[in-house]
Amino acid sequence: PGQGTYRYNDKIIANRLGLLTIVGKVLKTMPLAGRYLPKKNDIIIGRVIDILISGWKLDINSAYPAVLPLKDATFGYIAKGADLTKYFELDDYVVVKITNVTSQNLVDVTCKGQGLHKLKGGRIIKVNTHKVPRIIGKKGSMVSLIKKATGCKIIVGQNGTTWISGEPEMEVVTVNAIKMIEEQAHKSGLTDKVKSYLEKATGKKIEVRIKE
Repeated sequence: PGQGTYRYNDKIIANRLGLLTIVGKVLKTMPLAGRYLPKKNDIIIGRVIDILISGWKLDINSAYPAVLPLKDATFGYIAKGADLTKYFELDDYVVVKITNVTSQNLVDVTCKGQGLHKLKGGRIIKVNTHKVPRIIGKKGSMVSLIKKATGCKIIVGQNGTTWISGEPEMEVVTVNAIKMIEEQAHKSGLTDKVKSYLEKATGKKIEVRIKE
């Protein structure tokens, strides 16, 4: 048994209401609601809420903020006493990776790595963190479907904070598609529903390679 399940005799029982996920021979149930719980190596999107002497404090859509230390902000050297707003200002959104979560729930993140950077332009939406796997889809299939249909760039953080950038009307279509997935994540045939919506909204014929 995996996360959210337990074994009773020869049966696997869910201990909470949620979405069933099967990974190999492991069964997991993901809760339908609840705040994001930070985990090491998660790729998330944070918003700068404070500038410290030692770095930046980020809101990561969790009960616990994260800290982006100076040494993990850039591959370059940041001199002592430098104007940190030249790197990240208040309310900037940043794609970061969690490097450590302590037993006291202190969260450290880094912006050094492939795909990690400050976000410019576009729009931010928040989705239920527990619906993120459904929004991304099997092998990234669902989010790829939306990208292909709309031409938008999309980054879905594991914390539910999502960045969308493209033509304004296509950003709206993307938001609607993501909200549809979020609201109907527990239903079957979701890929076909999203495909149908995207084809109608964009006027494009879309091919689906991987079914959910």
